[in-house]
Amino acid sequence: MTETNVTWLTQEAYDRLQAELAHLSGEGRAEIAERIAAARDEGDLKENGGYHAAREEQAKNEARVRELTEKLRSVQVGTPKDDGKVEAGMVVTAKVGGDPMTFLLGSREIGEGTDLRVYSPTSPLGAAIDGRAVGDTTSYEAPTGANIAVEILEAKPYTG
Repeated sequence: MTETNVTWLTQEAYDRLQAELAHLSGEGRAEIAERIAAARDEGDLKENGGYHAAREEQAKNEARVRELTEKLRSVQVGTPKDDGKVEAGMVVTAKVGGDPMTFLLGSREIGEGTDLRVYSPTSPLGAAIDGRAVGDTTSYEAPTGANIAVEILEAKPYTG
């Protein structure tokens, strides 16, 4: 696993995602299968709204199972090193376009339940600062085409 494909999660976030995956791939699948079978027993499938709704729910469930399985395959539980280097799992304070802001660099799952704004390491801002150190300056191109200056003021591991 390289540093670029690692998703840092707190133990709480990891446990929550594991529980969701277990539910969706166990009870969740069984419940949806029962609804599909019950709707199928009602007759003509072409005009059976309940059947089509259950099949759509099944597709969404399976997509989430695949998403969680992939995410948990490349997960690192804990926190990154406190070395002043910006990487996933860090709370970053930076001047972005001249304005100070504090945010979490990482997966939205790790920031769930906090008031921190979360930026993905693959977002324009995240990609620009990932791997940089406190005191570094860089810039990124905003979706509008504007070039935004960034100065990294602090980077500390997210502890939950």
